[in-house]
Amino acid sequence: MFLLEALVISLAGGAIGTLIGSGIPVLLTAVFGLSIPLSPISIAFALAVSAGVGIFFGYYPARRAARLDPVQALRYE
Repeated sequence: MFLLEALVISLAGGAIGTLIGSGIPVLLTAVFGLSIPLSPISIAFALAVSAGVGIFFGYYPARRAARLDPVQALRYE
């Protein structure tokens, strides 16, 4: 559950960041006439890094929670 939630949130954030990051060069081109190329490889790499971060930070707490004794985990809170 932790892993899936972290992955979905990180991919959503990566997609929003990609849209904003792609929109700024388009805006600069329209306003100032600048030519800023967008590389599909860099966009794919950014989304892959975002997914990797989500997987790592979802897996780590899930693994840690799975190792806990349920009685001790409830007593801790």
